[in-house]
Amino acid sequence: MASALALLIARLMIGPALAAHGAQKLLGWFGGHGLKATAGIFGSIGFPAPLLMAALASLGEIGGGLLLALGWLNPVGPAIIVSVMLVAAVSVHARNGFFAMKNGYELPWMYAASAIALAFAGPGAISLDALAPIPALSDPATAWLLIAIGALGGLLVLALRRAPRTGGQSA
Repeated sequence: MASALALLIARLMIGPALAAHGAQKLLGWFGGHGLKATAGIFGSIGFPAPLLMAALASLGEIGGGLLLALGWLNPVGPAIIVSVMLVAAVSVHARNGFFAMKNGYELPWMYAASAIALAFAGPGAISLDALAPIPALSDPATAWLLIAIGALGGLLVLALRRAPRTGGQSA
């Protein structure tokens, strides 16, 4: 029971935090910029169709975070999180070094690492997946496949970027 509780605590700390981060971008909640301003930032760092890309990133953070928090369809949520955090780490944060204090890639790195760990640990006994399991999703090979698809999706999005305009901001 201790491991189920530990997984629940991890999911309930990481998932809602990431979902709230997405709500800042999409809806302007929690002191966020909202979708239009976020799209402006995405455009300034070289993304084509910045409104669409900002919406997809926001929805990825919200959806991945909520799936993780609920322990539902694991490892789908973690794979989405890996994809979005890879794009954020490379396109926004990498040029600033590691530490979050300087807007570095520390935070997206930690979100991605936590998501990967939870993808393989599973959601635990206190989760929606425990109530209605989907056996194919609990196979480690499925976790590897979905995490790889998430990473490849992130790399594809990064490949679509143009050279950013100077003065790109934090997304």
